[in-house]
Amino acid sequence: MSSSTTTARLSLRSLRAHKRRLVGTLVSILLGVSFLTGTMVLGDTLRANFDTLFADANAGTDVVVRSADVLDSPGTPGGVRAPVDTALVERLRAVPGVAAVEPSVQGAGQLVGSDGKPIGGQGPPTLAGNWLADSRLNPYRLAEGRAPAAPGEAVINRGAAKTGGLHLGSTTVLRTPDPVPVTVVGIATFGDSADGMGPSTFTALTFAEAGRHLTPKGAGQASSIQVRAAGGISQRELAARIAPQLPGGVEAVTGAAATQESTAMVSGRFLTMFTTLLLVFAGIALLVATFTIHNTFAIVVAQRTRENALLRALGAVRGQVLGATLAEALAVGALASLGGVLGGIGVAAGLKALFSVLGFSLPTGGMVISTAAVALPLLTGTAVAVGSALLPAVRAGRTAPLAALRETGVDRAAEGRSGAVRVALGGLLVAAGVPAAAVGATDGPSVTLTVVGALGALAGVVVLGPVAAAFAVRTLGAPLPRLRGVSGTLARRNAARNPRRTAATASALMIGVAVVTLFTVFGASIKATLDDTVDSSFAGDLAVTAPSFGAGGSGVSPKLADALAQLPEVRQTVGLGRGVARVDGHGRTLDVTDPARLAGIVDLGRVDGALDALGADGLAVSRSEAAQHGWRLGQSVTLGFTDGANAPFTVRALYEGGGLAGDYLITRQAWAPHRGQEADTMVAVGLRSGVGLDAGRAAVEKAAAPFGNPQVQDRDEYAASAAGGVDMMLSVVYALLALAVLIALLGIANTLTLAVHERTRELGLLRAVGQTRAQLRGMVRWESVLVAAFGTVGGLGLGAFLGWALVRASDSAGTGAFAIPPVQLTVVLVAGLLAGAVAGLRPAGRAARLDVLRAIATD
Repeated sequence: MSSSTTTARLSLRSLRAHKRRLVGTLVSILLGVSFLTGTMVLGDTLRANFDTLFADANAGTDVVVRSADVLDSPGTPGGVRAPVDTALVERLRAVPGVAAVEPSVQGAGQLVGSDGKPIGGQGPPTLAGNWLADSRLNPYRLAEGRAPAAPGEAVINRGAAKTGGLHLGSTTVLRTPDPVPVTVVGIATFGDSADGMGPSTFTALTFAEAGRHLTPKGAGQASSIQVRAAGGISQRELAARIAPQLPGGVEAVTGAAATQESTAMVSGRFLTMFTTLLLVFAGIALLVATFTIHNTFAIVVAQRTRENALLRALGAVRGQVLGATLAEALAVGALASLGGVLGGIGVAAGLKALFSVLGFSLPTGGMVISTAAVALPLLTGTAVAVGSALLPAVRAGRTAPLAALRETGVDRAAEGRSGAVRVALGGLLVAAGVPAAAVGATDGPSVTLTVVGALGALAGVVVLGPVAAAFAVRTLGAPLPRLRGVSGTLARRNAARNPRRTAATASALMIGVAVVTLFTVFGASIKATLDDTVDSSFAGDLAVTAPSFGAGGSGVSPKLADALAQLPEVRQTVGLGRGVARVDGHGRTLDVTDPARLAGIVDLGRVDGALDALGADGLAVSRSEAAQHGWRLGQSVTLGFTDGANAPFTVRALYEGGGLAGDYLITRQAWAPHRGQEADTMVAVGLRSGVGLDAGRAAVEKAAAPFGNPQVQDRDEYAASAAGGVDMMLSVVYALLALAVLIALLGIANTLTLAVHERTRELGLLRAVGQTRAQLRGMVRWESVLVAAFGTVGGLGLGAFLGWALVRASDSAGTGAFAIPPVQLTVVLVAGLLAGAVAGLRPAGRAARLDVLRAIATD
């Protein structure tokens, strides 16, 4: 019989004999691979869905005429383009091969639902525009009603109608951001059946009214001009015919190119970041699973020491024993990975539903399963299983034949000695990693150096785990003898008797808890920074906002600040808007406001120069930005705007920055010639002396109601809402990390189950000398709690350090706050201990059910 056949038979016999011991390993791989598969399937699905959305939106458009210059800046995905003159429409109609031409106006417009609350705004855009008469150029189809024909009439997409409780004949408000009263005269689908273009909302007005509310110069401008070709004319040919008819700064691109740009923007930015984030969590889950798998095979190999020695004594060579163990791991890994690939499809659907529940609505569509999304997780899961079992397999192959002739202590075989190599390597990693992370966090700072140092420190802690395990468990378990008597004493000794096993079991949980703690600390620090920013720079009493996330929302009307200033309860108001301009070749965000009024309600720190002298050509700059460019008071700076103008501005004031105001301030007067769709992000309100907060809020809310019911908040509420996105982010992180923690707890349960099996005789003797079933169950459960406590406490300490390093490394301005949230971390600690107790329930129950006589007779 060949060596390979013998190895295969040994593996199959071992799998059949010990299948229960490998259940935990199988489940760990299955969960990790499911998450990896789900992430890849979700990414492929979203990419295909977005591609379909944009392809459908531009399906009837052969050429798009638009401004050639695009200005990118932070917070403006896809950049900002200037509008084009609608006088081009008639010229384009005369071009040979043109079948239809439609000017398209599009901007931000948020509908208010029947309950008075805005619809959407949490990520996906809320859009408004004009209804296109040409059915092939218009991606929307009327499902009910008719097209808008007069001012105040609107068609809305069916998804917005469902969400907002609107129907034909409903009257509501469209925030543009100025409030526009509208009556719903039509409800449309995207294409033939979809409720909308993904989760976005769309409100269509007449062309004249859309131009009046969404473009700076009214109906004479359009965002773009859509062109349809006559039969037999290709997109490229029609674009080439149109190009000579266009003025400078305007371009003609094919509909296919415009679609490709849109899909690339989503795939290259949003989807890449989105899938990368999910893949990181999938990697964490698989890393945790690696510890569980390695620990399981290490214990199983140790328990089979005599069995392997007998095989060696009967003629099996080292390669056969090693190969049999690896084949066993290969079989378990392949089977679990196959199940994980199948389960990943359900995980993808679950992740999509999770993000929708948390406000991150994603486009709908059927699942797309690529070859890579099946093959890569299958290979990864199998490789993780085999790689994790490699060292135990080598140890099995080295078993001496004479070991079959003597008693072999399972604990000694599994544990080994934490020798000088381990101490030296772990100490070196920690000694190098911790200072590197600290230097990267404080000197520079450098995120790259911090990450490298953090990974080194993490690896060092894992390597040193067996060295610290016995001491840590004895210390954490010190109260047990007094609290639980003999059962507590035995639990403490059992947890400390095999430091390598305890450390390997706890390390998986330690990594999961460390990552949870890292994000908790990072989130708390962001919130503390936002709180400090509001406390230090916002001197007002109330803030009026239209909060949104991502591209959603429409902002607050710029007219609101002046309207509120007329109230007798109000001392001062100021609106803070946003604009974009090109500075030194890079897009920058401008704060558009009345700087003199802003200084009275927003603390800008020490101001050099005169904020009230900016006028139409003055600029106020933060000191850090001015220092970066080498600017000083009186220096001329050229700003480039989306309308193609390049205007010289004089630096007339310098301020601290770092608060509610950004790095550049200009007046509304200076911004007016170059503005697009104008909106304020907030209106700060200062109340008169003697006016109570409740009375002031009531007056402001009443006056703001006609402007679309924006949100009115006091200082604390505004700070909390500014940090609301952090809580949403943490909710997503916790949900994703729950899988890693679950795998770690499965590892604890599996290790204890295997420990109960190998200590069968010992447990039988304890029962024979008088230990009750309840005492035995308590001993095993407390052993589980001690292992979980070691992992949880270690994870909390490691995560807090990594969180501090990440906060400091990402705070290039040095104005961020570092915060340790005691309540949340206490919850993590208690949850870890409780989870350890739960993980010990099944092993404890199994130990208590042992037959005493059979257990004593076990060899």
